[in-house]
Amino acid sequence: MQAVIKPSLRERKFARTRLSLAEAATRHLEVASFETLSVKTLCERVQISEATFFNYFPRKEDLIIYLDRLWTLELNWYGRQSAGQHKGLAVIEALFRYTSIQIQKKPGLMGEIIAHEARARERSHGMDITTAERMIAFSDLEGIEALPDDSLESLLRNSLQAAIDLGELPPNTVIAAAMVALVSIFYGVPLALQHANPAAIGAMYRQQLALLWAGLRAVAVK
Repeated sequence: MQAVIKPSLRERKFARTRLSLAEAATRHLEVASFETLSVKTLCERVQISEATFFNYFPRKEDLIIYLDRLWTLELNWYGRQSAGQHKGLAVIEALFRYTSIQIQKKPGLMGEIIAHEARARERSHGMDITTAERMIAFSDLEGIEALPDDSLESLLRNSLQAAIDLGELPPNTVIAAAMVALVSIFYGVPLALQHANPAAIGAMYRQQLALLWAGLRAVAVK
């Protein structure tokens, strides 16, 4: 693996400020919606000027995209760790299990991320997560500073292909159709249960995935 160049003092300072803004926003989202968060209030909490805020996030909405990117990067790391021990469907199930835990820990944040994904007319790549930000935000996740910034969809698609190669799913499985089902389960279950019974999300994820695998296998038999 290529050696990671240590970030400069300026890069670390930039990273800490951007992560401080993200953390302040996350705390707000656990008690109120993103719409009620004003840039002025956020800046007062982090002790920066509003003009400085826009040096980090050109729009207020970019903050949600950034939080989404941080979470996806962490999920990507977790998925790759699972892939080191498991392959195929086990990786997908591990990703869903980890997500259900995160939703229970930070329901406000995850609710806003899911709502943003549902509202977005097109996927925005957003700003890159710098090496300094990775090292500060995820100091306990070894190797995350060099991890490719893949999307959740890419992770799921690769795991589906691995499941087909391993014989866990039929060779004629249509990955595009399976992806639609996976993404629907991933975002739909929390939307349906987050406020009513968030503790049931993990069990519902397992049930829905089991139904999907059985359905894909049944279709192949016909």
